[in-house]
Amino acid sequence: MKKRLKLNGIIMVSAALVVTFFPRFFLRAYSGGIREEILEALGFAFILLGQIIRVSARGYKAEHSRDSQALIQGGPYQLVRNPMYLGIFLIGLGVILVIFKWWAVVVFAAVFILRYILLIYQEEKKLGAMFPRAYPEYCRKVPRIFPALSSVIKLDIIEYLPIRLIWFKKEIGSILTLLLLILLVGSVEAMAKEGWRAYLRQSVWIFFTFILFIIFVILLSKRTNKKDEPSAN
Repeated sequence: MKKRLKLNGIIMVSAALVVTFFPRFFLRAYSGGIREEILEALGFAFILLGQIIRVSARGYKAEHSRDSQALIQGGPYQLVRNPMYLGIFLIGLGVILVIFKWWAVVVFAAVFILRYILLIYQEEKKLGAMFPRAYPEYCRKVPRIFPALSSVIKLDIIEYLPIRLIWFKKEIGSILTLLLLILLVGSVEAMAKEGWRAYLRQSVWIFFTFILFIIFVILLSKRTNKKDEPSAN
């Protein structure tokens, strides 16, 4: 796990340095049009959805599999076999839609595949050895990374996205940091063209988006707690 975190950190720092030195090559020029607003709204939706999936997967696994000795098939793991990687993919895609040029999606997809596909196969081999009967059956029913639309429609959202506020307390700092970095990078050119009003407008937009995100998380948490309550006889 530590090696994985170190490698992810190296990749992120390297990418940040490259973008810092060549911003015009990577970052989308500010236009202020409806197309840009749609891309930003869609990007933030992907970022926050990815955060919810990632936190739900990590929290659910920690709660139901101590020392990784159980095969988790409930919660987000009944939607896809690797929900944390799905969350990371959505977060990265969202960041690109908000501030990067369209071709950066191709670069990100290639880096994601190179970084995680081999890792996923290694983990699957290990799980197959640990659960020789249960894991192959689980693989036949549940897709690897991207969920089937039929599963998303068929299941209640609380079935595959259980949330507890305690899970989010550990992640709230990283979520806020990411949103602030996006605000900082995305506002530089807008401020050069429109002044501080552009920065304030984007700040208000991100603030209200974050508030709606917190409300959604709280509602999911309440539904999760209610679902876990023992039913009255």
